[in-house]
Amino acid sequence: MGTLTPFPNPITPSQTRIGWIGIGVMGAAMASRLLSAGYSLSFYARTPSKPSSLSLQSQGAVLVSSPRDLARSCDVIFTMLGHPPDVRQIVLDSDGLLSGLNPNSVIVDTTSSHPALAREIFSAARKIDCWAVDAPVSGGDIGARDGKLAILAGGDGEVVKWLTPLFDILGKVTYMGQAGCGQSCKIGNQIVVGANLLGLSEGLVFAEKAGLDVGQLFEAVRSGAAGSMVMELFGERMIGRDFRPGGFAEYHVKDLGMGVDVVEQDDDEKVVVLPGAALCKQLFSGMVANGDGKLGTQGLITVIQRLNGK
Repeated sequence: MGTLTPFPNPITPSQTRIGWIGIGVMGAAMASRLLSAGYSLSFYARTPSKPSSLSLQSQGAVLVSSPRDLARSCDVIFTMLGHPPDVRQIVLDSDGLLSGLNPNSVIVDTTSSHPALAREIFSAARKIDCWAVDAPVSGGDIGARDGKLAILAGGDGEVVKWLTPLFDILGKVTYMGQAGCGQSCKIGNQIVVGANLLGLSEGLVFAEKAGLDVGQLFEAVRSGAAGSMVMELFGERMIGRDFRPGGFAEYHVKDLGMGVDVVEQDDDEKVVVLPGAALCKQLFSGMVANGDGKLGTQGLITVIQRLNGK
């Protein structure tokens, strides 16, 4: 295997070629920030006719025909996909990213995915003298647009350090440990976010039932102990019934499921009992059953409203 340090070049807009796969709400905003910072960026899109694809091209990004071709032309390739099987296909399939990577290239997976898959990709990348970092993010569409994402990185610490100029454009990176640790941290993050969304939903529904002005309640409690980043990101959207997605509700079912259902099944000592997360997963699953899986996670309030006859 190749050596880690030094990398051939430091990361700079003039000499670092960026690749991107996954141009949904989050991915398109993140890729756009790198373009605005002066980096050359190529991307692969399974649906090239998407408005986000056309928007990136208007900013100077180059559309390529396959993950393999993207890997051949880039030094650092970001992925922001929906589910672990999508990541597996894009990275590990016979014509995936690993089939075209140049030595010392780096894959940075920002998808909320499974820790075991992150470890598998890391090992496969090392076998061809390349690197992989699992770096899921938190902060929603607003954080992606404003470059204020929390980036939770797992992999080799020196590689994460080398990538810092790119991470700084997207938000703030925290190195969590070896491969898979970034994904484990994201699962923990989603457990906390789900609990906050549930509490906020129930508080707003209770206030309405009690005859309070819910907007006034929101202003009254946001600076107290009930205040949170979840409240700042989603409170006004919930009140205004703005359920446009920063992250799909169906993805939160997936994220919570990785904590509740499949926590290191090969090691009984690592199985964790998470009754709150299990309840949140059930309620988000209710959103999906109601046909609302493509709404934003703030749409959880609709489930609580339905339970209360609204």
